[in-house]
Amino acid sequence: MLGEQTRYSRLANITKIINTKLELREVLQHVTAAISEEIVQCSSVGIFLPQGDGTFKAYAGKPEVINGNLLTDQVIDPKTDLLAREVIETKKTVYIPDTAKDQRPDRNPVNVLEIKSLLALPISFEQELFGMVFLFDYAKPMDLSVSEIQSVEAYVNMAAVAIQNAKNLAQKENLIAEKQLLLDVTSDLSMCSSLQECIDKCFFYIGKVLDNNDIVAHLLEPMEKKVFHGTKLNKDSTLTEAEWNAALDEAKTRHPYEAIIQHVVQTKEISYVQSQPFKGSLMVPLALMGEVMGIIMVADLAGNAPDYSESQIQLVQSIVDATAPTFSNLLYMDQLENRVEQRTSELALANERVTSVIESITDGFFALNKEWEFIYINKHQYLPKRKSIEDVLGKNIWDIFPEYADTIMYKEFNRAMTERVPVHFEIPSVTETYWPEIVVYPFDEGICCLFKNIAEKKKYEKEFRRLSNLDLIGQMAAGISHEIRNPMTTIRGFLQLLKQENQLDKHDVYFDVMIEELDRANSIITEFLSVGNTRTSDLEMLDLNSIIHDISPLIKIDTFGQNKLIEFDTQDIPELLLNRNEIRQLIINLYRNALDAMDEGKVLTICTYKEDENCVVLGVQDEGEGIQPEVLEKLGTPFYTTKDNGTGLGLGICYAIAARHNAKIEIQTGPEGTTFLTKFYLNNEEQPIS
Repeated sequence: MLGEQTRYSRLANITKIINTKLELREVLQHVTAAISEEIVQCSSVGIFLPQGDGTFKAYAGKPEVINGNLLTDQVIDPKTDLLAREVIETKKTVYIPDTAKDQRPDRNPVNVLEIKSLLALPISFEQELFGMVFLFDYAKPMDLSVSEIQSVEAYVNMAAVAIQNAKNLAQKENLIAEKQLLLDVTSDLSMCSSLQECIDKCFFYIGKVLDNNDIVAHLLEPMEKKVFHGTKLNKDSTLTEAEWNAALDEAKTRHPYEAIIQHVVQTKEISYVQSQPFKGSLMVPLALMGEVMGIIMVADLAGNAPDYSESQIQLVQSIVDATAPTFSNLLYMDQLENRVEQRTSELALANERVTSVIESITDGFFALNKEWEFIYINKHQYLPKRKSIEDVLGKNIWDIFPEYADTIMYKEFNRAMTERVPVHFEIPSVTETYWPEIVVYPFDEGICCLFKNIAEKKKYEKEFRRLSNLDLIGQMAAGISHEIRNPMTTIRGFLQLLKQENQLDKHDVYFDVMIEELDRANSIITEFLSVGNTRTSDLEMLDLNSIIHDISPLIKIDTFGQNKLIEFDTQDIPELLLNRNEIRQLIINLYRNALDAMDEGKVLTICTYKEDENCVVLGVQDEGEGIQPEVLEKLGTPFYTTKDNGTGLGLGICYAIAARHNAKIEIQTGPEGTTFLTKFYLNNEEQPIS
């Protein structure tokens, strides 16, 4: 009875110990102590737990040293130990009272430890084997009774409960740790702002679970899933980037590496493959909603074919699955940013092209918003007071150009802004160098304005009107010259006959006046014909200086007769295609006009020089008071004259002669005098239009 109470007391104590959640080794030591106290005749008690290679190793027991050998060094291999194999297969207790008569135990430990009898018990719970317990003696057999064996089985069952509890606790702790790890993964991934950062977090946690940092990610082209878009390497890998790239390049050329990856992409299942360039690789698909975005590969560099547990594989898959949504979102954002960047680049390029086109316009261009503020100005737009574009942008146009506030420009700009219609107008200019033509177009934000300098156009129009007048005069002269000259010739002839009559001698004075007036009228008609003639004839290579020299006596006589001075300044010039008589007439008309414009004592200057390689200039300069702008505009117009006895045809003849010689006449005038420059061009095709 006392023994039963003691046994129950030991079992209750062990139960209490188990419930205190001590470490498994300490609990099992209490179990072995209870067994040794219960079975006093046994020499040793050992608890053996399974190892990864299929063997069982001593984990707890007493005594710790047997015949000089540590108990924890003892290993049982079921492949060689038939007793152990039988206990594992049957999960039943086996008692061998005399080891000499039973060949099942491994003879090596039996002989070394001098074991005489042996009790082997399975540590199992619900058909799950956790380990084995061995009781043995040396020197003499234990001679166990059935009740003693049952007592030991009771203690072993307590050991099974302890191991099961420890296992359950470990599973719970692992589950909690895994959940915490997944929470950490999710939290860290939510903070990622780039694909590389997202992949790095995934690498970190996979390396933490598998204790392996040799990880690489193969990303697939988003549109073409069979093409590798890029490879991301773990920064904590034992291989350098160059070594990774070399190994992967070798894999793509010499081994079915891509085919293996494509197989994982198609199956969407995690797998371990043994293939070059590494000894083996764990392939994990990075997928979301059935769409594979890449493959995470954990390389086995040592070739040990690591025995990853199912929980490790599941945890790795969970980490990759948690990475997938973040990676997908970042990938989409990355693609969106790339598209935005591409569109922005395209818009910037288009804007540069538009700006380049606008800046290439040699006329002024600017845009105003609806508050009349400058929002764009090109480099050719005139700005007052040497202001820069930066000084004007954002400013009100009427603050920059206050002088235009009450002009046609203000009215037309307001009409374009309020009525949203294009307007086109000109601002008359008093100078010949700038005559603005303005076109205004409305747009959504305001109006844009183009300022075009049409001074050259106005010059063309003026020249066209002059030439039109000459053409009209030519047509008139050709049409009426013969009709007028015929009756005039008849009248002059009859006047000469009447003058010969003696009885009419008293009227000779009148006849002379009439004949003189008829001759004057005939001279005017001749000048008419000269102005209207546009045909060039009798041109020959002549020296302009020689023509001036030939008529210089006539010029000197006219000059000295009016108490004025003459200077000739002729330089070496090439010969020109000229009509001698017409050039004489041109020079005479110009120098006589110059003499009429000067007071006594002033100097008339006639000069020639070569302006450039293609132009010879004849200059006639006076020291008069200059020509008024309103007179200057009408010079050359037939019958327009400022002289009391002038015909208004002299300058018209000069313009006609110049035109027939493919030359042009320019006028420079001021308070110090006026210079008429007749420019002859050696290459007629290069003559500018004035």
